[in-house]
Amino acid sequence: MTEAAASSNHEPTRPLAGLRIIEISSFVAVPLAGMTLAQLGAEVVRVDPVGGAADYHRWPVTDDGHSIYWAGLNKGKRSVAADMRSPEGQQLVRRLIAGSGVLITNVIGRQWHSYDELAALRPDLIHVEVSGRADGGTAVDYTVNAAVGFPLVTGPAELSTPVNHVLPAWDVSCGLYVALAVSAALRHRDATGEGARISIPLENVALATAGNLGFLTEVMVNGTSRERLGNSLFGTYGQHFTSGDGALFMLVALTGRHFRDLTEVTGTTKAVAALGKALGADFTDEGQRYTHRDALTGLFTLWFSEHTADEITAALSGTSVLWERYRSFAETAAHARVTENPLFTPLEQPRIGRYLAPGLPMSIGGVYPAAVPAPALGDDTAAVLAEHLGLGADEIAALTRSGTVATGSVEK
Repeated sequence: MTEAAASSNHEPTRPLAGLRIIEISSFVAVPLAGMTLAQLGAEVVRVDPVGGAADYHRWPVTDDGHSIYWAGLNKGKRSVAADMRSPEGQQLVRRLIAGSGVLITNVIGRQWHSYDELAALRPDLIHVEVSGRADGGTAVDYTVNAAVGFPLVTGPAELSTPVNHVLPAWDVSCGLYVALAVSAALRHRDATGEGARISIPLENVALATAGNLGFLTEVMVNGTSRERLGNSLFGTYGQHFTSGDGALFMLVALTGRHFRDLTEVTGTTKAVAALGKALGADFTDEGQRYTHRDALTGLFTLWFSEHTADEITAALSGTSVLWERYRSFAETAAHARVTENPLFTPLEQPRIGRYLAPGLPMSIGGVYPAAVPAPALGDDTAAVLAEHLGLGADEIAALTRSGTVATGSVEK
């Protein structure tokens, strides 16, 4: 067992221990934020409608219909189910929020859990709200992505139709911004006693990223738009190659050393020098390596086609070249980077089964906080109402009979 794996047997530091957060959400961004905060030690109570929000049965699902998706994004949380359309249910949830002092949500436009309404109950409230568009309109990752421009520069160079990325990058980024916002607001509250009203439009996360990475700025400054590159890497040399036995590899040569090693391992040093002389190109400049990428790729391709995947792996492993073999999710799940990684620990997830689940993807004091099972809808309703609102068993039973709350795994 590696030192890192051994360290996972010890209880990690939980920097947010003692913090309680109420989450009212669905889909990716806010659930990811809540799970991240829970993995950092906070008690995160996700409140859903009786019967579940729109993501409770979202695919992928098991053969008997339980959502693998839900289990993946709600690990380590507590679940309360309440009728948030009724005044009684709203009042209960408002009391939970006031007691916790932190709300994260992407369910917007509900006056009863707006910042103004809740701050009247808890002046130092931290209220983080995720919207779709900056104007308050609705949007999801894939519609935001379409509006910003990335699908038009994704895919093969010759393609004329947009290509949506399968990774919901803006949801993931937004979720981490939410967790960061809560952490920053907590520091501010500790220092000043003041709460915070924070709004994070998903659209702005995408626009900020497009601006920060130069996609928008190059249009504003140079008057040029990014072109489709297939699997090339903009501004430097990167490309995929196929081995003689059909395996696919991705290579990136960011620095002069990377590029020199690539020419040496492929036996093309003299050919590359001759190409540079013929083109009047200086291949010590990564911009010129990018400009003449197709010609360079033609030189390197022969070496890859003449070697097996194992031979290529052995040869590249002795160089500084940045490379990796393309793998399917099935191959990755069986690979040592998962099976021997202390990030992953065996998890017995009710309704789903036993599998290796990731915890927090950072070590704290050398220890990775391990995954904790996700609840089923309403698993913690009775316990949360008793612990945090002081309700007795008879009161909780009455609320359950009236349909104001649901306890246990009550689904629609």
